Amino acid sequence: MLESIKMFLQDRLPDSGLSSGWLRWLGGGLAIYLLLAIAVGMYWSMAPSRFDVSSLAQQMASQSAGQTVTGSATTAALVGVAETLLDKPGGFLRNDRFPPGIWLDNMPNWEFGVLVQVRDLSRALREAHSRSQSQSTEDPDLAKAEPMFNFGSNSWALPASEREYRKGIEHLHSYYLRLVDENKSDAQFYARADNLAYWLGTVETRLGSLSQRLSASVGQRRLNTDLAGDAEATQATPAPADDIVQTPWLEIDDVFYEARGTTWALIHFLQAADRDFADVLEKKNARVSLRQIIRELEATQEMVFSPIILNGSGFGLVANHSLVMASYISRANAAIIDLRGLLSDG
Repeated sequence: MLESIKMFLQDRLPDSGLSSGWLRWLGGGLAIYLLLAIAVGMYWSMAPSRFDVSSLAQQMASQSAGQTVTGSATTAALVGVAETLLDKPGGFLRNDRFPPGIWLDNMPNWEFGVLVQVRDLSRALREAHSRSQSQSTEDPDLAKAEPMFNFGSNSWALPASEREYRKGIEHLHSYYLRLVDENKSDAQFYARADNLAYWLGTVETRLGSLSQRLSASVGQRRLNTDLAGDAEATQATPAPADDIVQTPWLEIDDVFYEARGTTWALIHFLQAADRDFADVLEKKNARVSLRQIIRELEATQEMVFSPIILNGSGFGLVANHSLVMASYISRANAAIIDLRGLLSDG
């Protein structure tokens, strides 16, 4: 009996050693893969550098054998931001279904902030900047580009989000080629004060919402001011007189990086507006106001040295990155409100 057991173990020991070897190789390979995935994920999570709007506009014009005109900078900025969204390291990650993209959190929220600004400016370009009056015909390329940028950002296939956004960029390029062509007049860009104010109104609401969401990182008890200023105003359903508003702990970094993406895109778009609407801003003595807004937003792009987004109390020992971001955005938003007032004055 003992001899039989001994022979049985001797027959099985080589197989056990082989299995152990395969398990070690498999474990080592998995560990290497995870390390590489973490390294690639960290690289993909780095926000792209800003680009020079004027240089891009000149480059696009020279490629089409044309000259920069009114609207070149705004269109080029929109194209550049949209292309950066798709062509940065890792590409568009928000709809990824495989590692390491599916593990990432900060960059997809950064992308969403950029995408919202692309959608807003493409709508303003279609509805206001390219039309001389409310009854004029909209540009055919811009009419196709805007809905393509509004395609869902989480679609992985059939069709993929990137495919629709690429089509939108192609239509922007087509509009740009017609815009800088001296022999064509069917594509226009009207740099008027009311057009700039129209787009800034959308920016104002976006930044106001972000500022509130960022400030709610520590929780606030807020009075209900929804109907303030109009004694006869009503709303659909009753709301409490005051409420505690607080961003869930797991969403604090999401809101922060969405704000970073929003302000990254806005810096380029406002720099383009400074170029295309230069005469209007000079006439209103408002160009310095626009540049101060850009400066406030540039401060939001400073390097975050902490590996995580901290959520300390307002006057505590630990920093609160959300409140710092909210401070810059609130100041920029207040300056936009003042700038819109200057644009509306005669």
